[in-house]
Amino acid sequence: MGPCNSGFELPDHQGNKDGLRGRTAGTIPTNRGMNRCVSGPNIDPDVDDEALSGPDITIYDEEHFVTYLRLLDAQADNADWTEVARIVLHCDPVSDVVRTRRCWESHLARAKWITKVGYRRILEQAIEEERLYRK
Repeated sequence: MGPCNSGFELPDHQGNKDGLRGRTAGTIPTNRGMNRCVSGPNIDPDVDDEALSGPDITIYDEEHFVTYLRLLDAQADNADWTEVARIVLHCDPVSDVVRTRRCWESHLARAKWITKVGYRRILEQAIEEERLYRK
């Protein structure tokens, strides 16, 4: 675990990235009688310099749901943003504070957007996909 200045601890997966970044795949039965391959969430993915800000849930968002949750949890516990950026976003606030701060702010903003607006889009997009599938 990686301690933050506030005493809040986040999992520090820096030492074993290969084992924790891998996805597990399996098949699950669907309600259509077919099996489909599903991937488990990547619990510690690398991030882009800035999170997206569009009106739809993207593949990037789906890949980073756990990242967003970790950011929200850290903020709720008043964790130091530099420690959160280092541990969760894999950014180095010492070598590039401006870039790291922008990365942290954009991903935290996206996480908040998902909790207030984006979750509705997840449902709406699922309905749209279901309609397209049934045609």
